[in-house]
Amino acid sequence: MSAHGTAIPMTARRSGPLTGTASVPGDKSISHRALIFGAMALGETRVTGLLEGQDVLDTAKAMRAFGATVTQHGAGDWSVQGVGVGGFTEPADVIDCGNSGTGVRLIMGTMATTAMTATFTGDASLRKRPMGRVTDPLALFGTQAFGRKGGRLPMTVVGAANPKAVRYTLPVASAQVKSAILLAGLNAPGDTVVIEREPTRDHSERMLLGFGAALTVEKTAEGNVITLTGRPTLRAQTVAVPRDPSSAAFPVCAALIVEGSDIFVPGVSQNLTRNGLYITLVE
Repeated sequence: MSAHGTAIPMTARRSGPLTGTASVPGDKSISHRALIFGAMALGETRVTGLLEGQDVLDTAKAMRAFGATVTQHGAGDWSVQGVGVGGFTEPADVIDCGNSGTGVRLIMGTMATTAMTATFTGDASLRKRPMGRVTDPLALFGTQAFGRKGGRLPMTVVGAANPKAVRYTLPVASAQVKSAILLAGLNAPGDTVVIEREPTRDHSERMLLGFGAALTVEKTAEGNVITLTGRPTLRAQTVAVPRDPSSAAFPVCAALIVEGSDIFVPGVSQNLTRNGLYITLVE
């Protein structure tokens, strides 16, 4: 189907064996977090393999608006001069997150416990998505959010001047909401606790530990109990963004259905919360 709604016939032909090396993009979730955690750390974080799609570029622009120095040195090669936990400055303009739900939710969490006001918007699609899933738990820290009907963007978020640590059980599995709460908890004194009944991708927990946060994960009858101690000093790191396992699935599955194929996909993330397809294929 063309952009004008006209049906365009497509032809598929049998392929011979697929061989060689397939290069796939960097992981989007880790790319967002590398920029955000780098902005909240002290010192210069270097990031290689960053996915340079528009969603991630919008996050880079947002980090600059909050006072971090974000620089591109080459394809996928970036640096972030961070301002430390609680060091963000109030942005002078509206933060446009484009089409990125991950970006806007994580960034809201990042500034939610700092005394400042920021207004967020996005494209037509993002403006239709309700933000209550993240603003409701952020309100427990003392954060205020004022959006359109149904909790939609544009939305103004007023960070808590005197935040307090929270304990929150995720009503539905969501790595975005979990991460937003943990990011807010970084600048709240005391222990912020997030309980997830069903496991979700744990990039934030792993990367926070790598940047020096005091964080523990305990498996209990309730689920995963994640405890983060607020007001840490995060230290700049070197982050090599792994390749995206979802993107790698295309050449992998193509090779599996074409007899005699032999391909190599290097550098793919081996995170156990992201490799379910590959475990299934091996089984």
